Amino acid sequence: MQPIPTIGVLALQGDYESHARALEQVNAQPKMVRTAAELEQVDGLIIPGGESTTFLKLLEREGLFAPLEEFARTRPTFGTCAGCILLAKRVTHPEQQSLGALDATVERNAYGRQIDSQIVTGATSLPGGPLEMVFIRAPRLIELGSGVEVLATRDGSPVLVRQKNILAATFHPELSHSDSSSESDSPDDLERNPDRRVHRYFAQMVRDALPESGEGKSSAQRDPIRQSR
Repeated sequence: MQPIPTIGVLALQGDYESHARALEQVNAQPKMVRTAAELEQVDGLIIPGGESTTFLKLLEREGLFAPLEEFARTRPTFGTCAGCILLAKRVTHPEQQSLGALDATVERNAYGRQIDSQIVTGATSLPGGPLEMVFIRAPRLIELGSGVEVLATRDGSPVLVRQKNILAATFHPELSHSDSSSESDSPDDLERNPDRRVHRYFAQMVRDALPESGEGKSSAQRDPIRQSR
């Protein structure tokens, strides 16, 4: 039986509840993260979508920027949409501060305003065929370092990438549904057909990073000294 990792979801803004539900569906234990102490208690972290400049203000206000920067250097971290912007080394349109964990250049709001948001299906190397992708004021990955692997594309452009412990998507995988759904499906039908391949992939990244002696335990549980702080 595979270990059940504890995966944090940065719960400062964005649809973090949907990410938490997705994690439960891929046999991971979600934990809302709002403080540096809570960040120490997780095996991996998802940074959800939202507004990247607002994220930066909230991270500074909560004293989370430096701890998150350190976490993303070595621990499994997944950024979606605004989270992807925060992880990139370079941000344009306009330039802004970032965590610098992903060797990539990201252009903010590359596909237009919120009214220009859309759902498309694109190619992916993840098992299961084409992947539904929901783009909401999405950024664009316009330059990737040589160590960045492309896992999915939209019209030939990368939209899901990995570099070592970092996973990043310019779309919202928590909103993706499987191709078994159709335009005639009701909202309840769509909720019953979520596509959790991206979350499953990240959960496996987190499992693979767990020390053999601490499978299925959070980082705080593996280190009683940290837990007692």
